Amino acid sequence: MIPSFVPGAVNYNGEPADRTKTGGWVSASLIVGIEVCERLATITIATNLVTYLVGTMHLPSATASNALSYFGGTSYLLCFLGGIVSDSLLGQYWSITIFSVINALGTGLLAVVTSLQKFHPSPCNPAFPNTCIEADNFQMGVFYTALYTYSIGFAGVKSSVSPFGANQFDIKNQQEKQQKEDFFNRYFLIINFGSLLAVTVLNYVQDQVGSKWGYGCCSIAMLVAFFVFISGIKRYRYREQEDCPILQILQVLVAAIRKRNIVFPSSERFFFENTPEELRLTTTNNFRFLDKAAMITEEDGGMEEITSSLNPWRLATVTKVEEVKMLCRLMPIWATTIMFWTVYAQIYSFSVQQAATMDRSLGKNFPVPVSSFGVFLIVSGILFLAIYDRLIMPLFRKSKKSKGLTNLQKIGVGLFFSILGMVAAAFVEARRLSVVKEIRGPQATLPISALWLLPQFIFIGIGEAFTCSGQLHFFINESPKGMKAIGTGLFLTTSSMGMFGSVILVEIVKTITRRVSRQIWLAPKINNGRLDYFYGLLGLLSFVNISLFLVCAKKYKVNAGQDKQIGGDVHSSSVESA
Repeated sequence: MIPSFVPGAVNYNGEPADRTKTGGWVSASLIVGIEVCERLATITIATNLVTYLVGTMHLPSATASNALSYFGGTSYLLCFLGGIVSDSLLGQYWSITIFSVINALGTGLLAVVTSLQKFHPSPCNPAFPNTCIEADNFQMGVFYTALYTYSIGFAGVKSSVSPFGANQFDIKNQQEKQQKEDFFNRYFLIINFGSLLAVTVLNYVQDQVGSKWGYGCCSIAMLVAFFVFISGIKRYRYREQEDCPILQILQVLVAAIRKRNIVFPSSERFFFENTPEELRLTTTNNFRFLDKAAMITEEDGGMEEITSSLNPWRLATVTKVEEVKMLCRLMPIWATTIMFWTVYAQIYSFSVQQAATMDRSLGKNFPVPVSSFGVFLIVSGILFLAIYDRLIMPLFRKSKKSKGLTNLQKIGVGLFFSILGMVAAAFVEARRLSVVKEIRGPQATLPISALWLLPQFIFIGIGEAFTCSGQLHFFINESPKGMKAIGTGLFLTTSSMGMFGSVILVEIVKTITRRVSRQIWLAPKINNGRLDYFYGLLGLLSFVNISLFLVCAKKYKVNAGQDKQIGGDVHSSSVESA
């Protein structure tokens, strides 16, 4: 059989990649296994962190909620740095290899820290529940060291897995192009089975046996996934080494600044371009100040002099400038998706605390663990994506008029469901607080079923499914060819900014309501606050945000030559059909 080589891809020896021996679903599956185990560990930590900090470390509920937001925010912010390291230094394969080991080390340290008594304070005295001793600085320092070791591993893995998986499909081959579309549609679906396992089996293990066993299982699972991943080294397709993308961005910015006072020429022939014809991008009219980086001036010399001694800090090609513009064009969409993750942060913080005060029994003898309520969030997302992938998409493919929801439309649907989630949460919390007033006294469990919380978990779960899958595909597709991991990191920083935004918003609301209201909305004990007002505020802010998103989505345009870099797949993100 004559080898069929994949353009722009190499095998593990650095030779042209043979289509019949590399890439495809087998390779992608080995890669996604790492992400499944990452989700297993991340959700295990996220769903139990507030409960552990309040119940074992004896921190106030608002402090514990902020600790969760700081952990999530820092982890996702580090993903952008992880993308830079991947695209500029290590490459996607070695980034996954190294950081998956650090990831396993982090959960291993958490298992040790949670198992030793000296790393957490003494249990509360049941006779004096209000005199619990908080964890000291040493105990919190040791715990946070383990927690943020995991964050570093998380960031390196998360920023590289999805683009490396996508690289296993050649979008210039019609069959593999469709497989890549299916990969993005099913990626979120597959990795959430790890999340589902976390909120069912591992949360039950942590509640009934101990946190150390849950974290230990996560560490072992990641190590197994690591060995499975490296076993496929000969099957993977690797991207040919590009110029350092961060250096390229800096060079374009410096060159544009150095020529800031130069008047634009009357003809495009005064713009420098030596990129191969098949990879060139056309000049666009937005961010025009960056175009000066590609302007040829007298100081640059003639074309022959430029070609022989090109100074990239003074002169960039039109294509390099347009690649930087491609990242700039992503920023309005990036900014208007942050609010979703601010809303999402409440599900694993305040919503979990709500569940802890309510009747969680199913039948007479089966109390649902507080941390397992995340199963409703995950299952709702999995079911709706499965329905979309297996029932709705085939109908779209039969129609010549539509190819399904665009990535921006998916994000819009997700933002809409986040509004529904906050509206439902506000009504349920108002009902829960009315029960608190009727009782008029301390009670461990309120006589109201925790199943009332299902609508907010389900709506946010559906919203996450559409927002996350739309964002992932959009940011990878619309990023320049050599900046896919950075594009993934940029997408993941929306989660970071959303979680940090949650921390800031919580502090602002606490400060303002303490000064101007007779009742603090976010009191140390949620039964004494007005969490329903806070949910209502989030719903209002989300409505304003989705309005801004629709404006930005309508104005988003792709580069006319961008299909050369992403294989003619521009339609999936174009707002013309959004």
